[in-house]
Amino acid sequence: MPSISQFLSADHRRCDDLFIAAERAVAAQDWICGIRLFDDFHNAIERHLAMEEQVLFAAYEAVVGTQGPSQVMRMEHEQMRALFEYMARAAREQARAEYLGLTETLLVLLQQHNKKEEHILYPLCDNLLAESADDLIARMRCVAAGPVTEPV
Repeated sequence: MPSISQFLSADHRRCDDLFIAAERAVAAQDWICGIRLFDDFHNAIERHLAMEEQVLFAAYEAVVGTQGPSQVMRMEHEQMRALFEYMARAAREQARAEYLGLTETLLVLLQQHNKKEEHILYPLCDNLLAESADDLIARMRCVAAGPVTEPV
């Protein structure tokens, strides 16, 4: 079984690939494909955020409390969600320049966010939650397989 870091970092890459594919389709003005790929990206990243918020952050916070890196990550998740809504609207309206501008903003946020998670929070979780890592990953897989729900 992978570590928490390996599992969630691999999911970051999967989400990144979908993000890039949607951006390329919109840049080429292939709106049918671009909207479908954006929807795929949006669903994938919402599932990723749900795995973190509902399982990982909850387990981490049960050990160390609610202050610290998980709170910062939750705040950044909300910033991303606002951008997703603007991007969805821009894609539906076929507003290419607006969509691509929003992707630049989201890309910067994602890169900084993922770096903090992959280099700070996930390694902390690997250490603090080592005994329950397999169970946590199994629970995250269940969250990812379920319906996309509202953020916690």
